[in-house]
Amino acid sequence: MILSDLLQNILLKSVSGDVDTVVSDIQFDSRKVTEKSVFVATRGTATDGHDYIEMAITQGAKAIVCESMPDSKTEGVSYIQVEDSAEALGQMASAFYGFPSDKLTLVGVTGTNGKTTIATLLYKLFGELGFKTGLLSTVVNYIDKEAIEATHTTPDALALNELLARMVAAGCKYAFMEVSSHSIDQRRIAGLDFDGAIFTNITRDHIDYHQTFENYLKAKKRFFDDLTNEAFALTNADDKNGMVMLQNTKAGKFTYSLRGMADFKTKILEHSFEGMLLDMNEREVNVSFIGKFNASNLSAVFGAAVLLGQNELEVLRIISSLHSVSGRFETLRAPQGYTAIVDYAHTPDALNNVISTINQILQGNGRLITVVGCGGNRDKGKRPMMAREAVEGSWKAILTSDNPRFEEPQEILNDMLAGLDMSQKTKSLAIVDRREAIKTACAIAQPGDVVLVAGKGHEDYQIVQGIKHHFDDREEVRKCFAIPGLN
Repeated sequence: MILSDLLQNILLKSVSGDVDTVVSDIQFDSRKVTEKSVFVATRGTATDGHDYIEMAITQGAKAIVCESMPDSKTEGVSYIQVEDSAEALGQMASAFYGFPSDKLTLVGVTGTNGKTTIATLLYKLFGELGFKTGLLSTVVNYIDKEAIEATHTTPDALALNELLARMVAAGCKYAFMEVSSHSIDQRRIAGLDFDGAIFTNITRDHIDYHQTFENYLKAKKRFFDDLTNEAFALTNADDKNGMVMLQNTKAGKFTYSLRGMADFKTKILEHSFEGMLLDMNEREVNVSFIGKFNASNLSAVFGAAVLLGQNELEVLRIISSLHSVSGRFETLRAPQGYTAIVDYAHTPDALNNVISTINQILQGNGRLITVVGCGGNRDKGKRPMMAREAVEGSWKAILTSDNPRFEEPQEILNDMLAGLDMSQKTKSLAIVDRREAIKTACAIAQPGDVVLVAGKGHEDYQIVQGIKHHFDDREEVRKCFAIPGLN
């Protein structure tokens, strides 16, 4: 491909060398550079690609895209200076793969909680409507019916555009994707043409990366600020920052709500562990989902589908047949008479939502036993908050490991316990081994009780001292079901 064709949407600060040179591919990892690659030197949180420019040239790079020109230049290599290398990488990746997002109706979902559920349900809904559809999510990516392993909530710019190009080649018309705050901040989505954006909510998360909540909020808002006037922006009016997302967007502005006036209004008429009866824009629909947060998610799904031109009645008919996403309020019935729920809740707000939902359904007719941990090498500030949410809403809280990564599990538990007073500590147990914690919860559960296993949801691994081990909360719960006398 001609280098100048890759640079067509990028503001260039300076150029040294031939921009009409032929390049074979784009790389931002110097180890992957081959003969005639263009190497984009991006600045990461741990490393700076500018430090690897010479290595990239040694391995055959024909062109270098960078923010700071090197002191010395290699003859025969083109150097392109840009304001933001990450932004340039996104734009170049889009051009390299033939601008695939322009050929799809692409909708992004952002927020702290609910992204996976909304994106996945939209993928399922549009599949049921008869369209070939793509999905980019935390759990799994889909190119129509082909499942592709997901490694990040939002892939890097090259992988992202490659997947979108494969969707186009497969005949997909729609694509739905989770858009993480990291991907917005790191400009992985630069160059993509979004036809719609959905905001779910925002609570404390990823402070280890963004440093402040304000920075986290700004990252989410930038996604909406960058939309064109041909796109739609659909926001949760029940979130106190929901309308902030619409302040500077050029897109069409729409809202959904469970509590107030909105373009897409949903009310919960009845609920149980089997599902809910909802009123959605004055039409009743039975769904197999549970909880206010899921009613809100479904309201977003309904709204987005209608904004994409689909018939309301047909959309509601399909919504009534959809089922929960793996590891999101996934309900398992024990032969011993109690209910186990596995959920991805890993923020204080998400945990509060799940616990509140369970208690609203129980109405005192049964006890809630909650198993929860916190991840290592992540925001330490939310650890005591998670512990308090678990203890305050449960009959018994069992604090345990999540993914300790490179931290000592006991130290993480100590941070959680530091958030509890003496009376709260009497309602909790600290068990480092997650398998034993789940087993203990199931052992003390009685008929009518609920065991909530929170934090990992769909994940089928645990990272301990940097080593990834197979571990699936759902498998562990089912093992407990099979132990005679364990109830």
